[in-house]
Amino acid sequence: MKKTVLLFILAFLSALPVKAQGKATPLVDVAWVKANIGKPGIVFLDVRGSAGAFKAGHIPGAIFTSYGRDKWRIKNKKGVRGMLPPVKDLEKLIGGRLGIGNGDHVVLTPGGYSAGEMGVATRIYWTFKVLGHDAVSILDGGLDSYVSDKKNPLEKTYSPPQPKAFKSNFRAELLATAGDVKKALAGNGTALLDSRPNDQYLGINKSGSVKRSGTLKGAINVPGKWTTVNDGGKFRTADVLRRLYASAKAPTDSKAIMFCNTGHWASLGWFVHFELLGNKQTKMYDGSMADWSVNPANPMEQRVKLK
Repeated sequence: MKKTVLLFILAFLSALPVKAQGKATPLVDVAWVKANIGKPGIVFLDVRGSAGAFKAGHIPGAIFTSYGRDKWRIKNKKGVRGMLPPVKDLEKLIGGRLGIGNGDHVVLTPGGYSAGEMGVATRIYWTFKVLGHDAVSILDGGLDSYVSDKKNPLEKTYSPPQPKAFKSNFRAELLATAGDVKKALAGNGTALLDSRPNDQYLGINKSGSVKRSGTLKGAINVPGKWTTVNDGGKFRTADVLRRLYASAKAPTDSKAIMFCNTGHWASLGWFVHFELLGNKQTKMYDGSMADWSVNPANPMEQRVKLK
């Protein structure tokens, strides 16, 4: 009788989601992936965006999502692109379309080709965190690091996931608004960190998504490309990142708002600041300069004027 009860308990525990066995870390490596393929409660979410590449080979059991077609970001009523969708739409996408439940540990697998491409993973990572889902990680180095060893298994077949219930617990404290930016500009001690390329920060060039050239007054430039090694898929160590921030005279331990053009590059900055450097006082400005610049009353600073 005791043996039967013990076997029942062991079977029950083995069926629990893997995240219950340990806290999800922001980054996982290839060895971790290989050790967790096929385990219940682990969902590998392939975010490369190319259905053809996914069909050509992916981590066994992975689920495919398209950053654009699945509408992880939308255009809002003001015409600003790249904004966070309504929570109900995200719940429907994550639970119904992708078959991810609240008990699952999501491992995002980008291609690992560049810092900008890794930004797809960090933006979706931030979205999960905003929805209150902490069991999420990113494969450091992306799929490129996984396939570098030809012995690592790949799968070409795909079975659509079964829908699950996914309910959010919205965390507004991770999301900065134009109102938060105005308070920072008024001098409340919040650092404004611009994750865009330096030419856009200076106002020499402008993204088509923003209305005016320049940056926020007093902002410090820490380009998103700094976050990965040689603009690839491998994140820099916390020690190196701290030295890079120091070289830009950017604080790492105070309240901070990360921004860029639309909230893509800024998600890299947020991920580094919030997760890798451990600054939990960090927010990301969804919509960023595209949202800010649409209102002509919002001030901007152009460091280099060409006219």
